[in-house]
Amino acid sequence: MVTAFIMIKANTGEADRLRDSIDGIEGVRSVHIVAGDVDLIAKAQVETPAAVKEISATRIQGIDGVESTQTYIAMD
Repeated sequence: MVTAFIMIKANTGEADRLRDSIDGIEGVRSVHIVAGDVDLIAKAQVETPAAVKEISATRIQGIDGVESTQTYIAMD
Protein backbone atom coordinates (compact mmCIF):
# COMPACT_ATOMS: atom_id res chain seq x y z
CA MET A 1 0.00 0.00 0.00
CA VAL A 2 1.30 3.45 -0.95
CA THR A 3 0.37 6.46 1.20
CA ALA A 4 0.75 9.95 -0.25
CA PHE A 5 0.03 13.46 0.95
CA ILE A 6 -1.03 15.93 -1.72
CA MET A 7 -0.66 19.66 -1.03
CA ILE A 8 -3.15 21.69 -3.04
CA LYS A 9 -3.23 25.41 -3.81
CA ALA A 10 -6.71 26.64 -4.68
CA ASN A 11 -8.03 29.72 -6.41
CA THR A 12 -9.47 32.28 -4.00
CA GLY A 13 -12.77 31.18 -2.48
CA GLU A 14 -12.64 27.64 -3.91
CA ALA A 15 -11.39 25.60 -0.92
CA ASP A 16 -14.77 24.32 0.31
CA ARG A 17 -15.92 23.26 -3.16
CA LEU A 18 -12.58 21.65 -3.93
CA ARG A 19 -12.58 19.72 -0.64
CA ASP A 20 -15.91 18.15 -1.58
CA SER A 21 -14.76 17.32 -5.12
CA ILE A 22 -11.44 15.83 -4.01
CA ASP A 23 -13.04 13.83 -1.21
CA GLY A 24 -15.06 11.94 -3.82
CA ILE A 25 -11.99 10.66 -5.70
CA GLU A 26 -11.35 6.94 -5.30
CA GLY A 27 -8.23 6.37 -3.20
CA VAL A 28 -8.48 9.67 -1.33
CA ARG A 29 -8.95 8.89 2.37
CA SER A 30 -9.25 12.43 3.74
CA VAL A 31 -9.06 16.08 2.71
CA HIS A 32 -8.47 19.02 5.05
CA ILE A 33 -8.56 22.77 4.54
CA VAL A 34 -5.43 24.16 6.20
CA ALA A 35 -3.74 27.48 6.94
CA GLY A 36 -0.31 28.14 5.46
CA ASP A 37 1.36 27.98 2.07
CA VAL A 38 -1.25 25.56 0.69
CA ASP A 39 -5.03 25.54 1.02
CA LEU A 40 -5.80 21.83 1.27
CA ILE A 41 -4.01 18.61 2.14
CA ALA A 42 -5.32 15.30 0.84
CA LYS A 43 -4.24 11.87 2.03
CA ALA A 44 -4.35 9.07 -0.53
CA GLN A 45 -3.85 5.36 -0.01
CA VAL A 46 -3.53 3.27 -3.16
CA GLU A 47 -1.76 0.18 -4.44
CA THR A 48 0.96 1.71 -6.64
CA PRO A 49 2.91 4.93 -7.20
CA ALA A 50 1.26 5.12 -10.62
CA ALA A 51 -2.12 5.34 -8.88
CA VAL A 52 -0.81 8.28 -6.83
CA LYS A 53 0.17 10.01 -10.06
CA GLU A 54 -3.30 9.38 -11.49
CA ILE A 55 -4.94 10.98 -8.45
CA SER A 56 -2.61 13.97 -8.20
CA ALA A 57 -1.58 14.80 -11.75
CA THR A 58 -4.77 13.82 -13.54
CA ARG A 59 -7.77 13.83 -11.23
CA ILE A 60 -6.98 16.65 -8.77
CA GLN A 61 -5.13 18.92 -11.21
CA GLY A 62 -8.01 18.45 -13.64
CA ILE A 63 -10.50 20.09 -11.26
CA ASP A 64 -11.34 23.68 -12.13
CA GLY A 65 -10.08 25.95 -9.35
CA VAL A 66 -6.90 24.00 -8.54
CA GLU A 67 -3.81 26.20 -9.04
CA SER A 68 -1.15 23.60 -8.30
CA THR A 69 -0.27 20.46 -6.35
CA GLN A 70 2.78 18.99 -4.68
CA THR A 71 2.81 15.30 -3.82
CA TYR A 72 4.79 13.58 -1.08
CA ILE A 73 4.93 9.78 -0.81
CA ALA A 74 5.31 8.45 2.74
CA MET A 75 8.43 6.38 3.31
CA ASP A 76 7.13 4.36 6.26
